[in-house]
Amino acid sequence: MAFFPLPAFLFVLFVVPFSVESKLSVDYYQKTCPDFAKIVHETVAKKVVSSPTTAAATMRLFFNDCLVGGCDGSVLIASNTFNHAERDAEINLSLPGDAFDVITRSKITLELSCPGIVSCSDVLAQATRDLIAISGGPSYNVRLGRKDSLVSKSSEVDGNIPKANQTVDEMIKLFTSKGFTIQEMVALYGGRTIGFSNCKEFSDRIFKFSKATPTDPEIHPKFAEALKKTCEGYEKNPGMSAYSDAVTPGKFDNVYYQNLLRGMGLSASDHALVKDPRTRKFVEMYAGNQALFFKDFAHAMEKMSVREVKTGGKGEVRRKCDVFNSIQT
Repeated sequence: MAFFPLPAFLFVLFVVPFSVESKLSVDYYQKTCPDFAKIVHETVAKKVVSSPTTAAATMRLFFNDCLVGGCDGSVLIASNTFNHAERDAEINLSLPGDAFDVITRSKITLELSCPGIVSCSDVLAQATRDLIAISGGPSYNVRLGRKDSLVSKSSEVDGNIPKANQTVDEMIKLFTSKGFTIQEMVALYGGRTIGFSNCKEFSDRIFKFSKATPTDPEIHPKFAEALKKTCEGYEKNPGMSAYSDAVTPGKFDNVYYQNLLRGMGLSASDHALVKDPRTRKFVEMYAGNQALFFKDFAHAMEKMSVREVKTGGKGEVRRKCDVFNSIQT
């Protein structure tokens, strides 16, 4: 959270590697929990009406889960997420309760319908896809059958998720280490079209850029002034946030990229995408072609959703998403 012969890089093929992931299937719960998809969809649809930030929060939760330890629900464990609030805020894990609430609500209903069958990691993957689609974004296949992790360590978070002040070199290093191309990385960043950031994550750009110039001169002037008003007093209220896409904040579209080209990137890492030629070409491409962005984003999300999943005896189906069934943290 604006063309001529197509350049060669448009013809890059996206391939989702299937190894352990081949054990997953879109109809995994067809016999054991036939109402799985209906329950998740109805739950998230109700939640997003009352809490519009649910889609962005859940997508961020999903990204953090998949990038840190694989898509295994480890981020949902209470001792990993709730008891490290100050540290988690620093590493961009400060997520509103809406994301956890919608997963919890879905899981409770599923336990009543088909107890002990559906993993929390599958709920998170399915809910994320549904919320993106409800917000106007693309739908894509979610292959199911993940097991929930038996381990959740907050110490594994540092260095494994994007930060607001990363350079392009750092961003590329992170995503390529997770198996993603530069183009896939830029496509995934487009999810910020419905995203948001705490004011302190980009406050240096608007209040403390330099002694001579407090505000980054490359930020669109009107956008900078609006951010200053939005974030006034942020040091006393660390929960203050701003939308990554100030133009269409609740709609999943390609306006995020158009905003970057206008100097309306929220964080330093957002703005860096248009400064580096390795990423700018993809920003320009997606800014001018929403259908292509949707296609590439959907492919990248399918790839993300099966990253280092747990299957078989490598995990469990948690009865409650925020605690292990029997292991003490």
